Amino acid sequence: MKLESKFYNELKRITPQIRWTRIENTSVSGTPDLLGYNDSGRYFTVELKVSRSNKVNLSPHQIAYHITHPKNSIILVKSLAACTVKLYEGSRVKELAACGLELEACCLGLGACGLYLTELGA
Repeated sequence: MKLESKFYNELKRITPQIRWTRIENTSVSGTPDLLGYNDSGRYFTVELKVSRSNKVNLSPHQIAYHITHPKNSIILVKSLAACTVKLYEGSRVKELAACGLELEACCLGLGACGLYLTELGA
């Protein structure tokens, strides 16, 4: 199983109140991995990334998506080196691409990130 698939399963397990739809889109480059819908009636997208270093590998298409959709778009990064999960709002995609995991995150830790997504729009 790919690392991002394992990451998705972890996220899904801790957020049973969010209805997740995996987006397997080979037609439109840059489309995020997940569409979420929480109990507040808020739709949001999540790009999942697993990083072995400080760098977060974002394609130009992924960066463009988050630039054109800065609200309710999330980038969730699992750092294998630091053994943690960090959440970034899509509006900070340029900074994330430039600074990597040195950039201060909105949330730190899988539990806190799950809570953030659960309460988005509440």
